[in-house]
Amino acid sequence: MEDERPDVLTIGRLAHRTGVPVRTLRFWSDEGAIPPVGRSASGYRLYAAEAVARVELVRTLRELGLGLDDVCRVLSGRTTVASVAEAHVTALDAQIRSLKVSRAVLSTVAKRGSTTEETALMNRLARLSAAERTQIVEEFKEEVFGGLDDPRLRDRLRTYRIELPDDPTPDQVDAWIELAELVRDPGFRARLRTWMELNTPVPGQDAPPGASVWWARQIVQTVAEARRDGVAPGGPEAAEVLSELFRDADRAAVLRSLEAGIEAGAERYRGLVARVRGQHASPDATEELQWLARALRASEHG
Repeated sequence: MEDERPDVLTIGRLAHRTGVPVRTLRFWSDEGAIPPVGRSASGYRLYAAEAVARVELVRTLRELGLGLDDVCRVLSGRTTVASVAEAHVTALDAQIRSLKVSRAVLSTVAKRGSTTEETALMNRLARLSAAERTQIVEEFKEEVFGGLDDPRLRDRLRTYRIELPDDPTPDQVDAWIELAELVRDPGFRARLRTWMELNTPVPGQDAPPGASVWWARQIVQTVAEARRDGVAPGGPEAAEVLSELFRDADRAAVLRSLEAGIEAGAERYRGLVARVRGQHASPDATEELQWLARALRASEHG
């Protein structure tokens, strides 16, 4: 019988040799990827011995995610594996980015116990285009920083960017969702604007006394050491810390700036911006700043 010839294989024998199910081989054959060389007397498909290697190639390309149309184009010589692979890498990159966004959104939903409405909002924020994200940031910058009469601040704002990279990590997407919600909040914008006004120097004058609290990490480190040593914010040792930090500065002005920044959530904002950018951020100093505010209030009444 023809199907007993050693130089040809029935579909069953081909399945046995390759480990690919008969049903899959039949489908591949129907699509032209594994064409038979003939039929047996009883009408069964027969395959050449070379079909074993061809099946292995088809299986490899399919496991790599190529569609059967692309596989057939490669096998027929209409394109190369390299060309199809290049196009497939581009498609996979887009799919991976989309999956990272989905993972980040779902992770945030799980952590927050979000409602359906919150989930929909977070998903929209995460999938905004680069232009849409830029518009949100630019509107925020204009409302919070616009009109502040400080040339140095204006120069910094021209180069101030909050952008997700083309291939963000899940943490960057998660931080962007939280940051986008924050900067779109009118209450947050108003509080941050108040804080910025207290810290922006008047032309021709020195920086306000409280501005240094937010930009000098040495202040935070000094307070952190005092807290580790168990210094109470209302005690005499705290008064010594304040003298070391501020000397003859207007402490009432320092306190106003400090309280405005704490109320605005400036540390949270700073940390989120760093995470979106993928940068290393100093640890959140909210507790140190709250200790400092308590110590300043105590010194006012001392």
